[in-house]
Amino acid sequence: MATHAPKKPGEISDAFASVSGLMQKSLEPRFATLKSDLIAGKEDALEKSFHRLLEALREEIAVIKALGSKVIPEIDFRDIKDSSSVFSTEYKKRGAAIIRNVIPPVEAMEMKEELQKYIAANPQTKAFPKDNPQVYELFWSPTQISARCHPYLLAAQRFLLSHCHSKDAQALVSTAHPTIYADRLHIRSPGDSINFPLDPDISGGGPERWEPVGYGHTRVYDSIWQGCWEDHDPWEISSRLGIKSDCSMFRAAQGWLSLSTIKANEGTLLVNPMLKHATAYSLLRPFFSAKSGPMNPGSGVLDESFLSPDNWVLDCPQTSWVQGASPGKDHELTDVLYPHHELQSTMVHLPEVRPGDYVAWHCDQIYAVDREHRGIADSSVLYIPACPLTVQNAEFLARQRQAFLAGLPCPDFQGGIGEADHVGRPGVAEVEKASQGKNAGMVAFGLEEWDSTAAGLSETQRELFDRANKVLGFYD
Repeated sequence: MATHAPKKPGEISDAFASVSGLMQKSLEPRFATLKSDLIAGKEDALEKSFHRLLEALREEIAVIKALGSKVIPEIDFRDIKDSSSVFSTEYKKRGAAIIRNVIPPVEAMEMKEELQKYIAANPQTKAFPKDNPQVYELFWSPTQISARCHPYLLAAQRFLLSHCHSKDAQALVSTAHPTIYADRLHIRSPGDSINFPLDPDISGGGPERWEPVGYGHTRVYDSIWQGCWEDHDPWEISSRLGIKSDCSMFRAAQGWLSLSTIKANEGTLLVNPMLKHATAYSLLRPFFSAKSGPMNPGSGVLDESFLSPDNWVLDCPQTSWVQGASPGKDHELTDVLYPHHELQSTMVHLPEVRPGDYVAWHCDQIYAVDREHRGIADSSVLYIPACPLTVQNAEFLARQRQAFLAGLPCPDFQGGIGEADHVGRPGVAEVEKASQGKNAGMVAFGLEEWDSTAAGLSETQRELFDRANKVLGFYD
């Protein structure tokens, strides 16, 4: 059995440098050398690639401004077995999508009532902020267990994961077999103005994306560093299997299950729907500086001469700045640090989401949440990412299973006693019930073994199942 080394007690604000007391500043001097080594011998190609990217961003931004929220593709859950190529093309281009009616709306609203009862029965539950709770440090509520193990939600995740592919046929990963990651939830009240930043942000680490022992270990972004940003494939999955980052579980997509009807400016999600372009720019921007600043820096409007590719040159020598990236924190972005993103225009609200809708966005995608909830009803969502089966994820499931049985927080999060003494905390029997007679939920949770003798599996999947079962303690 894997051991669970608990982290220090804390809450959601600890994930962000701008509220955890860390000023955003240049990183340690080794990052100047690291950046120089990363592009050595490719400087000319990289500068030309960056200038092409800036021109391409202009075109994409014009499309986003014209379409707004309509740019986010949608599909009804009943249609995922026979989805159109139009949806898939747009999802892979935009990086985010909504699957409608994954959980029947009435059932989703009942889930929220059950959640509210669990919170009321356990007033000791940690939440942020303390004086006006909005984000709850809950991982094992009956509602979260029911949602994660629901056969329909697992089917929706399987559909979304099917958009990933592997260039390595022997890679030990199966997108057809989602695994469960225990994340938190929020219940935002009308009028709430959150005082922690859910401004534009990328999860999955900060400086690790430039580190040779982080994302560089598996060469995720090699085409970008080679000066061919256009060749980057965000959906190639095998290169991500060995990533070393602050998050232990490989989450191919972040996800929300809505328990409320939520419109723009009512505590909903915003995403930047330029997945490939935005990823390339976020990675390359720290290598370049402007020759001259904006004409009216205090106006909030950046002039064309400032944004022009001719105004941006590769730093020589490189500095240790990696804008917005702090060790152990998410990567935070602003218009000042990343001006060509034009975040004020390109961060678009989701279309209205309703109880039972599932929202997903790519693990490299820039996202944010409304700072102010201007609606008249609560904004309630469960954070449920889509995670394929890998050996690394099976290793995490073993640790997470131990935390679940003890009522402790998910191992990736801050420590403390969590829900160990919570009234009504579910156990294994409740997971089995939530699976509704199908064992997929139990297996995805690491509570039952993967059936490596099942028909239709590839040899690679059989090997993966056997490896996962051994990690989870089902085999000697």
